[in-house]
Amino acid sequence: MNGRVDSAGRALVRIAVKPSSQSPPADLDAWIDTGFTGELVLPQSVVTSLGLTQSGTVSAQLGDGSAVLMSTYTCVIEWFGGELQIEVVANDGQYALLGVGLLRDHKLTVDYPSQSLTIQ
Repeated sequence: MNGRVDSAGRALVRIAVKPSSQSPPADLDAWIDTGFTGELVLPQSVVTSLGLTQSGTVSAQLGDGSAVLMSTYTCVIEWFGGELQIEVVANDGQYALLGVGLLRDHKLTVDYPSQSLTIQ
C-alpha cells in the first residue's frame, strides 16, 4: 500500500471505508498517527455522511492528558486486498487518523525526502 507526505509533512494513505460489505466505498485520506493505539478515527461529518451505526462509547486519553468519552461505530475498510470490519472512533477533527491497531502486523516506511509512504 502506498501513500504520500503532503507539503505540511503529514504522512497520508488513501483508504476505502463503507458501512457494510454491500455498500459502495468512500475513499478518504487518512493521516498516519502512531500515537493513536486504536485502528481508525473518523471525523463525525464522515461518520454521518456514511450513515455508520453507533456501536458504543470508549474512554480515551488525548495528547494533552485529558480524558474524554467518544462514540464508536462499526464500519468495513478495504485493507490489503480484503475487507476488515472494525470499530472506529468519531471526533470533531478534519482528517481520518489511521492508528497502530491497523499497522501492528505491517511495516510502515515514511520517506520524507521523496514524500512517499509504504505500508507492507
